[in-house]
Amino acid sequence: MGEVVDANPTPVTPRPASVAPTPPISAPPSQFHSPSLSRSPLLTPDHIAPSKTPKNSTPRNATPRIRTPRFTTPLGSPIRRAIQLTRLDPEDAWLPITESRNGNAWYAAFHCLCSGIGFQALVLPVAFTVLGWAWGIITLTVAFAWQLYTLYLLVQLHENTETGVRYSRYLQIMSANFGEKKAKWLGLFPILYLSIGTCVALNIIGGSTSKLFFQTVCGQSCTVKTLTPVEWYLVFASVAVLLSQLPNLNSIAGVSLIGSITAVMYCTIMWMVSVNKNRLPGISYKPVRGPKEVDRLFEVLNALGIVAFAFRGHNLILEIQATMPSSEKHPSRVPMWRGAKAAYTVIAACIFPLAIGGFWAYGQRIPKNGGLQSAFYAYRRRDTSQFIMGLVSLLIIVNALSSFQIYAMPMFDELESIFTKRMKRPCQWWLRVVLRAFFGYGVFFLAVAIPSIGSVGGLVGGIALPVTLAYPCFMWLKMRKPRKYSRMWCLNWGLGIIGLILSVSLMAAGVYVIKENDNKFQWFKPK
Repeated sequence: MGEVVDANPTPVTPRPASVAPTPPISAPPSQFHSPSLSRSPLLTPDHIAPSKTPKNSTPRNATPRIRTPRFTTPLGSPIRRAIQLTRLDPEDAWLPITESRNGNAWYAAFHCLCSGIGFQALVLPVAFTVLGWAWGIITLTVAFAWQLYTLYLLVQLHENTETGVRYSRYLQIMSANFGEKKAKWLGLFPILYLSIGTCVALNIIGGSTSKLFFQTVCGQSCTVKTLTPVEWYLVFASVAVLLSQLPNLNSIAGVSLIGSITAVMYCTIMWMVSVNKNRLPGISYKPVRGPKEVDRLFEVLNALGIVAFAFRGHNLILEIQATMPSSEKHPSRVPMWRGAKAAYTVIAACIFPLAIGGFWAYGQRIPKNGGLQSAFYAYRRRDTSQFIMGLVSLLIIVNALSSFQIYAMPMFDELESIFTKRMKRPCQWWLRVVLRAFFGYGVFFLAVAIPSIGSVGGLVGGIALPVTLAYPCFMWLKMRKPRKYSRMWCLNWGLGIIGLILSVSLMAAGVYVIKENDNKFQWFKPK
C-alpha cells in the first residue's frame, strides 16, 4: 500500500496567542445585519470573544469564503418591501375578484375595452340633440380626457410601496383614505348603484334587441308568434345567469374579448352605414330646448349626465388590476396602464365617430329611447340588407351578455364576502349559484320596471360621476401629498370640486327629467 500524501503540505500560519481588541464600528442598529456589511468580528461587542478554532479541525484558507447574509433586512430595503407587496389576505383567495392573480396586459385590455364601450355609446347622439355640434364635441372631448386622467391616478394608487397594501377594490381604497364610515356613505351607494344600474340597462338592451333580432330573421311574412317583451327580458336574464357561473374575474377574460370584438364591430357598422347612406330629408341640428328656462337648464344638465354615463367603468379598474401579480421589480401598474391605454385608444376610435356620425345622419330625429340603435332600425331598415340588420342585433346581444358578467362581478364579490367574513371559509358551489341567480333575476325585475334607458341615463351618470371624475383626485391628494399650491395640487383640487358640483347638479336634473316625463313613461310595461 502506498503512503498517504498530504494534499496541502503548506503549514498553517499559527495565530498569535493574544490579539489586541479592535474597537467596534458604530452603525445604526438597522444596519447590523445588512447585506452590504460583512459578518466579521468588527460588529461583535467587546465582551463576546471570537470563537477559537479547535486543534483537530480542518485548517481554513487565508481568503474568507462568501457567506449568505442573514434574511433579516432593513425596514426600508427593497427585499422587505417586495415581501410586503406580495403578501395577500387569505380571504382574498376565496372571493371571485382576487381568486386568481395570473392576469396580464392583454386581460386588462380585454376587460377595459368590454367595460368601457358598449350600449352607453349608442345614447351619446341623444346628448348632441340638446348640446348641439360645438358643445357636444367639446363636452365629449373634455369628458374623455378627464376620465382618462383619473383612470391613470387609480392605476398608480392601486399598490402602496411603503406599506405593501394592494387596494383590490374601489371601496377598500376609499376606506383607507376617508375612513370606513365616510367611505360607505360616499362610495358604497354609487358603486353598487353603478353596477346594478348598468346590469339593468344591459338587460333592457339585450331583451329588446332579442325581439328585434327575431323579427329581422323571421321576416315580415313570418307567422310565428313572438314572445312578449317581458319574456324576452327573462330569456336574456336566464342566459346571463347561466354565463355568470364562471368562477372569477380572470376566468371571464375570453368573454370580455368576445364582448370587446362585438362592441367594436356593431359600433363601426352602425356609424359607417348611417354616414354612407343619404341624410334624412328635412333634418335639423338646432338644439332642442324646453319652453321654460328651468326646463332648458335641466335638459342641458341631463345631457351632460348622459355623456358622463358613457364613461362609466372606473369602479372596475382596481378590480381588474387586482387580478395581476405584482412585485417590487414588476409592479402591476405597468402592464395595467399598458392595457388600459390600448383599450381606450380603441374606445376613442369608436365613440367619437359614433356620436358625431350618428348626429350628422339623423339630427333631431334621434329618439330619446334607445338613441342611435332605435334610429338605425327605424330609418335604415328599408335600404339596408337583412343580413346587416340581423348581424348588428346579434352583436349587440352578445356584447350585452359579455358586459353583464364584468359589471356583475363586483356584486358577486360583495355577496360572497358577506358569507366568507362570517363563516371564515369559502363559499360552496351551490350557494354561489344561488347568489348569482338571485342577483340576475333581481336585475330582471328592475329592468321590467324601468321604462327606458334614456330616462335614467342622466341620473345614473350623475350618481356615478364622483366615482369616475372626483374621488380619484381627492385620493391622490391624500396618498401622494403633493406640495401645496403646486400644479398637481391645484389640478386635483379643482377637478375634484368641479366633479362633486357636477354630480349634485346632474342628479337633480335626472330626477327632474324623470318627474316631468312621468306621465309619458309606462312603468312595468317594457317595449
